[in-house]
Amino acid sequence: MTDGRPGLKQRRFRQRLIAYREVRAQRPRRGIPRSAVPSFFTLMNLLAGFMAIIQVYEGHFVNAGWLIVLAGFFDALDGMMARLTNGTSLFGVELDSLSDIVSFGVAPSFLIYVFALEDFGTTGMIVASLPAICGAVRLARFNVGFDGEKKDYFTGLPIPVAAAVIVAVILNGDFVRAVLDQGTNHRIFITSIVVLSGLMISNIPFDAIPRPTAAYMKHHPLKFVAFMVGIVVLVMYRETGLLVILLVYLATGIGRALYQFAMAVWDADPGPDTGSQTRSDS
Repeated sequence: MTDGRPGLKQRRFRQRLIAYREVRAQRPRRGIPRSAVPSFFTLMNLLAGFMAIIQVYEGHFVNAGWLIVLAGFFDALDGMMARLTNGTSLFGVELDSLSDIVSFGVAPSFLIYVFALEDFGTTGMIVASLPAICGAVRLARFNVGFDGEKKDYFTGLPIPVAAAVIVAVILNGDFVRAVLDQGTNHRIFITSIVVLSGLMISNIPFDAIPRPTAAYMKHHPLKFVAFMVGIVVLVMYRETGLLVILLVYLATGIGRALYQFAMAVWDADPGPDTGSQTRSDS
């Protein structure tokens, strides 16, 4: 004979399930958080960076370069979407930095090592690691000082720009080899990587991407026009256009910093030595 316990347990389970569904139905339904939209593009940035690493491993350097460029496109989109949806959050900032260090730090470092520095042994590995190391330091410094406000300049070279310079040089590899012999090519390449990595952790101000707003265009018309001209050059000349745009961007930031430094030295207080010399002459 059965005591009916299995049937009793089933009835109790159904009652609990019905009660749970009723309680859940009374809860307010949560919509998709605003931060989900920019976070999606951030993850696409990470995916493109990971695919770039795979392409480098398989020896497809050009494909890897364009995947890093694609990661930069997604990186620009996630910031734009965060502002449009008012979805900026600390979670998004941290996720963006983690994605950036893969797409614009590790992927370019691996690319330049396999492309040009593999034969240099330990020295090649150390030099190739500099974009990833300095990029990580720069991102950490940015996160510590992040206040949520959009600024007109970056302190130090942005890590996506540094990655884009590396990619542009590699995409124009045939042109670079035609201009420089093999030995000079490697020396300039190594020096450029060291300088580029140093610029990321420097205090040199570099212009931010112009915002397509009426207020920005009114206050910074030349910057906006230069940005639009750069887009046209990039579309028309692709790899060569990308290299030219980035070199102009670097030259503008470095040139402005040197000019400001020279003006600061020129306008500096002459100090007590000049005053004592003047008194002795009188």
